[in-house]
Amino acid sequence: MKAVVTVTGTDRKGIIAQVSAFLCEKNINILDISQTILGDQFAMIMIVDVSECEEDLASVAAAAAEMGKDIGMSVRVQHEDIFNAMHTV
Repeated sequence: MKAVVTVTGTDRKGIIAQVSAFLCEKNINILDISQTILGDQFAMIMIVDVSECEEDLASVAAAAAEMGKDIGMSVRVQHEDIFNAMHTV
């Protein structure tokens, strides 16, 4: 099963490392990643494989949001189908 991770906030050192470490701890594999910096704003989208994660997606999403608060970023994890449905016009 795939999920989409979005990370946004003010740019600083270590964001990708911290988010990647969180995903690794959850046994989640990064399949694709795109990130950009606009002025001082950081934005990243990752497609991840959650099939080997032992936690349900809702728990991972809650933990990611909390981790995001701890590092001063907005971090969201959504099932790929939900993300696609929300962004299809």
